[in-house]
Amino acid sequence: MRAAGVAAVTAAVLTGALVATAPAASAAPAAPAAGGTAPACIGRYVTNTPEGFDVHLTNNCGKTMRVQVVVKYAGDSPCYKLAAGASKLYIYEGVLGQYDRTAVC
Repeated sequence: MRAAGVAAVTAAVLTGALVATAPAASAAPAAPAAGGTAPACIGRYVTNTPEGFDVHLTNNCGKTMRVQVVVKYAGDSPCYKLAAGASKLYIYEGVLGQYDRTAVC
């Protein structure tokens, strides 16, 4: 009888320890991360300007692609839906931002 009591107390203590160390759920959802780097068939031509930089994106993939410009130290571009053969000019104006990469989104 005593062994059963000890086992019950041990199980209760271990269960409490596991609950106490479980990670708390985040109150706010995390911001979506940019996807993987865009394939080579997405042309990206970066030009530095006095105000920041420009990125001329071209879709040479033969199908519609969704891409965005990922900027270090500043907000990323919107997600652009580019039809095959289409292009888009993204203009960043700011002091801190730097071109990082072009990603699928």
